[in-house]
Amino acid sequence: MIEKGRPWERPAAGPPDWSVDGDDAALAAAVRDREQPRLEFRPSPASDLARALGLRTPPAGTYEVPVDALRVRADDRDLLGVNMVVVGTPPDRAGWFTRSPSVAVVVNGRVVHDGPASGVVVASGQYLRGADVVPRGHPGDGRAEVQVYLLDRGERRRMRGRLRLGEHVPHPRIVEASGRAVEVSADTPLAVEVDGVEAPAARRVTVDVVPEAFCLLL
Repeated sequence: MIEKGRPWERPAAGPPDWSVDGDDAALAAAVRDREQPRLEFRPSPASDLARALGLRTPPAGTYEVPVDALRVRADDRDLLGVNMVVVGTPPDRAGWFTRSPSVAVVVNGRVVHDGPASGVVVASGQYLRGADVVPRGHPGDGRAEVQVYLLDRGERRRMRGRLRLGEHVPHPRIVEASGRAVEVSADTPLAVEVDGVEAPAARRVTVDVVPEAFCLLL
């Protein structure tokens, strides 16, 4: 986990345990059941985590960085993410007809929102489909950044246009918080997306940060 005044990267402790090709979901699948593996990641253009890290293909392997993961429980399903979890409608897909059900969001045991919301973002990383949705996101700081979207219907199109460069925040109707444990709950099932992949809808979603879940070679 990064600390103030100390560099995040460090000299590689050895060769990779194995190599992974593909997007963020492929990376999450590779690290899910392994204890702090060291990986050579050959990302596809769809990898938002690679964008945040500035990964080269192939990596030189000279340095390594410890990267956090997101342990997700969606009703009775256990999932793992390495970049971003969205509950409800993702901000880049919110439009005039997007519904805003009543949602309760708890971060580190504190209620940060209880009411209508179109979607909730829980991010270790920074980008969503190439857009700078979470400018403060850092995949190695041991916490998740949380955004709750409360925008009026007429505000959503302009918001989408500002996502690419991260200019949509701060906003009075985007609640922001950060922490290591997040719970999102609703009376009706909400859509769930983990690292860009749709998961079954759920009424209760918990996300816990796993600090330094794996290392990536640079």
